[in-house]
Amino acid sequence: MALRARGWHVSGVDLDEATLAAAVDMGALDRVGWDVDAEVTFVATPVGHLATAVTEALAVAPTGLVTDVGSVKAPVVDAVADARYIGGHPMAGSEQEGVDGADPEMFVNATWVLTPTAATNGDALARVRSVVASLGAEIITLPPDRHDSLVAIVSHVPHLTAAALMGIASARSTEHAAVLRLAAGGFRDMTRVAAGHPGIWPDICSENATAIDEVLSDLIAALEAVRSEVVDGDRPGLLQRLETARTARISLPTGAPRPSELVEVRVPVLDQQGELASLTLMATDLDVNIYDLEIAHSAEGDRGVVLLIVEATQSERLCGGLMAKGYRPTTAPLA
Repeated sequence: MALRARGWHVSGVDLDEATLAAAVDMGALDRVGWDVDAEVTFVATPVGHLATAVTEALAVAPTGLVTDVGSVKAPVVDAVADARYIGGHPMAGSEQEGVDGADPEMFVNATWVLTPTAATNGDALARVRSVVASLGAEIITLPPDRHDSLVAIVSHVPHLTAAALMGIASARSTEHAAVLRLAAGGFRDMTRVAAGHPGIWPDICSENATAIDEVLSDLIAALEAVRSEVVDGDRPGLLQRLETARTARISLPTGAPRPSELVEVRVPVLDQQGELASLTLMATDLDVNIYDLEIAHSAEGDRGVVLLIVEATQSERLCGGLMAKGYRPTTAPLA
């Protein structure tokens, strides 16, 4: 729906004919079926089926680009060795299932992760990034394995924790009928994600088991520490823990800067595969958000220029990191 609102012709395939019919009726699709001329294909299946579906999409549209929206990246990227594929993961959604949860504004101001590798074609990365950015998303570039480690912290384990907490409350409600009626804002906020479709989670947990196990171990250790502070009456320790959590919570990043606060960083590069992926991954390591980018290829020779739009306050850090890697960046205010 978001793509069609921006002028794209959108076709779609699904195993469920009823889903396809509903998608056409609600205006999400122009037509049903594969499109051999598709410029970009978004694969949205359970993560256990992503590699197969991505491979099929690459074969159907031999010149098109392919990305996906799965929340586990390393197994898919490892299984699909094609420069036209860029792993992706929009950090957005709701508890509603399937087409009933469709919202063309879902990705506005949401974080969308792209996971290129050294084998990723630079023009393919730039094109997919441009399409995703047009939906209003803020893009972060991460290596696939690092994405999986981080998403275990901010998505996978929180979902499992919400499910466990909801399970405790539900079990206690058989003894104390009022427990769920007492569920106020804090409990509802913490357990909201537990209302999501359970069918996708066994695949997610299987594909990202190692990272999830590590974070669950950290969570269990933290809860044991909290229990000790509560049982032992360690008021200073508990207060310090709560103050640290509060500071971290209110420091979560929000919003994008005004154009007047942005600058253009021009980076001469060798016109070769992997350069753009390297630059965007470096920016993420330096905690610099790229709000837009463009590749200017040289008409002659093997060089080009990558144009990166970043916050003025972060440009010095980015340029320092680039120079340390042998690049020679220059900066200029946006016209």
